[in-house]
Amino acid sequence: MLAAGASTRLGQPKQLLLHHGETLVHRAARLALETAPSDAVIVFGFDADVMASRIADLSIRRIDCADWQLGLGASLRAGVDALSQVCTGVLVVLCDQPGLEVSHLLSLRDAWLRAPGRGVASHYAGRFGVPALLPREWLQALDAYSDRGMRDLLGQRAEHMDLIANPALAFDVDRLEDLHHLS
Repeated sequence: MLAAGASTRLGQPKQLLLHHGETLVHRAARLALETAPSDAVIVFGFDADVMASRIADLSIRRIDCADWQLGLGASLRAGVDALSQVCTGVLVVLCDQPGLEVSHLLSLRDAWLRAPGRGVASHYAGRFGVPALLPREWLQALDAYSDRGMRDLLGQRAEHMDLIANPALAFDVDRLEDLHHLS
C-alpha cells in the first residue's frame, strides 16, 4: 500500500481524512489485508510517524521511503523492494479511493490467481488503474524517479492485462472539492 505523499493539492494529509469514521489510510490498509496476502507493507514518507500511528492495530509492515518527494515511483519501488521474496504478485493499493470495497480487491486477487502471469487492473473512467495486482517481475523495472508510477507500465502491458470494472473508483480525493466523496 502506498501512503507516502504530502497531499499538496489537497492542502492536508488525505491519509488522515475520515470516511465513515475511519481514516482513509486505516480503511485502505484494512481492506487490503482482507485479501490474506503472504506479505503486506505500507510505504510512508510525509509525516510517517503520525501516519503509522493510525494503523498501529493492523498487521502490516511499515516501510519509510526516504525519497518520497520524488513521487509515486519512489514509493512503489520502496514497497516492492521490501516485500518478501515469496511474493510473486503485488497488489498495489492507494488510500484516496473512498469507493474501494473488499469485494473488488478479492476479485482482483482471484482473477490473478487464475492467471498469475497476467496483470489484473481496475477499470474506471475509461482507463485502467489501481488497485492493480501485477506479477512482481513487471515491477522490477519501474523508474523510482518517475511520478507516473504504474501508469506507463499498465499501458505498456495492456495486452497482458485483465480488467475488472469498478466505476466507484473514479472518485478519489485530491482536491478540496473532492471532499464531498467522504462521509
